Amino acid sequence: MMENGSFYQRAKRFLFGAPRDLFDPKIFHKVSLVAFFALVGLGADGISSSCYGPEEAFLALGGHTVLAIFVAMATVVTVFIISGSYAQIIEAFPSGGGGYIVASKLLGEKAGVVSGSALVIDYVLTITISVASGGDALFSFLPLGWHAYKFWFVAFVILFLIWLNLRGVKESVVALTPIFMGFMLLHVPLVLYAVLRHVPEIPAVGARMSADLSSAAGSIGWLGVGMLLMRAYSMGAGTYTGIEAVSNSVQTLREPRVQTGKRAMLYMAFSLSFIAGGIILGYVLNGISPTPGKTLNAVLFETLVGGILPGGGGAAVVVFVMASEAALLFVAAQTGFLGGPQVLSSMAVDSYVPHRFAHLSERLVTKYGVYFMGGMAFLMLFITGGSVRYLVVMYSINVFLTFSLSQFGMIFHWWKDRGKEKRWKSRLAMNGVGFLLTASILCFTVWIKFPEGGWITLLITGMFIVICFLIRRHYRKAQQAIRRLDELLLQLPPVTVSSVQEPILRRVAPTAAIMVSGYNGLGMHVFFSVVRSFPGTFRNFIFLSAGVVDSTIFKGAEEVVNLGADLREQLRNYVEFVRGHGYYAEARSEVGTDVIEIIGHLSADTAKDFPNTVFFSGQLVFQEESFVTRLLHNQTAFLAQKKLVFAGLPMIVLPVRAL
Repeated sequence: MMENGSFYQRAKRFLFGAPRDLFDPKIFHKVSLVAFFALVGLGADGISSSCYGPEEAFLALGGHTVLAIFVAMATVVTVFIISGSYAQIIEAFPSGGGGYIVASKLLGEKAGVVSGSALVIDYVLTITISVASGGDALFSFLPLGWHAYKFWFVAFVILFLIWLNLRGVKESVVALTPIFMGFMLLHVPLVLYAVLRHVPEIPAVGARMSADLSSAAGSIGWLGVGMLLMRAYSMGAGTYTGIEAVSNSVQTLREPRVQTGKRAMLYMAFSLSFIAGGIILGYVLNGISPTPGKTLNAVLFETLVGGILPGGGGAAVVVFVMASEAALLFVAAQTGFLGGPQVLSSMAVDSYVPHRFAHLSERLVTKYGVYFMGGMAFLMLFITGGSVRYLVVMYSINVFLTFSLSQFGMIFHWWKDRGKEKRWKSRLAMNGVGFLLTASILCFTVWIKFPEGGWITLLITGMFIVICFLIRRHYRKAQQAIRRLDELLLQLPPVTVSSVQEPILRRVAPTAAIMVSGYNGLGMHVFFSVVRSFPGTFRNFIFLSAGVVDSTIFKGAEEVVNLGADLREQLRNYVEFVRGHGYYAEARSEVGTDVIEIIGHLSADTAKDFPNTVFFSGQLVFQEESFVTRLLHNQTAFLAQKKLVFAGLPMIVLPVRAL
């Protein structure tokens, strides 16, 4: 029978793929995205919003649908302004992080946490609304009796996307590329046909728009007309979500990242403005009105295709077009799984969320971020029942909060660097206009959507912000305790050459193998505890350490090599100190993504070379242990102990008081 470990490893390889080779010089090239794949994986969110954003804007106009032409023009202008502003952010912050990094560095850490928290929740809603809207598009042409299964179908899609992203970023994007291409090849000709077939009627439409504008002004006043247009414009604000995704995930782009990111932004701006603006015009020019059980896009394409291919052939084409919409919306959910974990990773580095969100899997994926985004998407799906109308109300508030903070921060950036940057005036003007636009949309969107359910988004975001600051406070207290241990290093007596001969290696002598994370006070505390607790017992000391590659380190094979070299240099300090006091000592280290797997390898090799070995590790303990402390601090020592015990190797965990 196959061993449990072997079966587990084979099943894991089958589901998620083989581990990546961290030392492959081309590894980052292999997992990074070129501009086109960035458009697919990161820009699909913005382009797919044309499946629901224009519809919400059009419906908000009520009987004054011809005024949607103004909304269409405003949509095109807004897309290019926001895209241009974020292209400047990519250039100024090529390391990525988007709104979180920009706000943190330019406006302070509190603004950064607000921006990052808003982004995380927005990405969760991106996943939820995309799969829910995709379900609506797919079920538009299915029997009504099947609609009872729509919720479970959407839940299955989220599970599928979680699995796909755990296999790897590039794999998930490449697998979804045919869907993206199918959507574009079907929708671009249909949008062109929807508009161009009515070109001769444009003067009549203009006259009708003028008459409707005058009629509306007579009944509700010019202020009322302005409010109506602003309401429609804000209800369609979901159209602009996703534009920021490229700047948030610059880390995943192919070098040169800045040029790749700006090119992807340009592709997305043209694609989104053309499709979203064209669909709104298509609604107006083709006299589209709501039909129960169908999206407006379904009604529009049914009208267009029915005029060309009447009968069953036309119906089949429409079903195929709507299936491509549903599929693209599922691709758009991918943006949340790419951007959300990246933001969480950046916040984890700054200790605002658990540090494990910066950890990479052996497939070089921030797996805990993927789990979190998927789990929160399930929660939002449950809260809203998968209702797109309700999700649209919750959606877009957070992204415009991030937009506004980012643009405001960039205004300060260009003003501060006006002496160094020759084009600072034009750049400041671009971000200034972007700030005025996004801030006004934010205020109006909150005003309109707050009583309709938008308050739930603000409540969840506010709770997330509070949790982030509580986590940060806990980590600071823990760091103070660790800092006190590190002070031991300053109090140690200098290493002296022993008056006796160089320590002799006796492999059968009792050996203490100490697991350390680097040269620090915690490691020395464990060493002294072993010497004090077992006086005269151990003559050999082996220091074992795992160099963990996380999202901050992984930029390519060179950084991984540097991590290994730095770790060996730190361990050399232990060896010199211990040998200087008459004991035999050596150090062993390995670099990877799974610390427990690394410790298992090192321990097994050590036990072969030194048969009388006892393994030791220190573990921070808190006066009040809880789920929170276990979540925020790794349980490496206890997990390693479990692994070694089942391998027949003795291990002792020495508690180290933290708080």
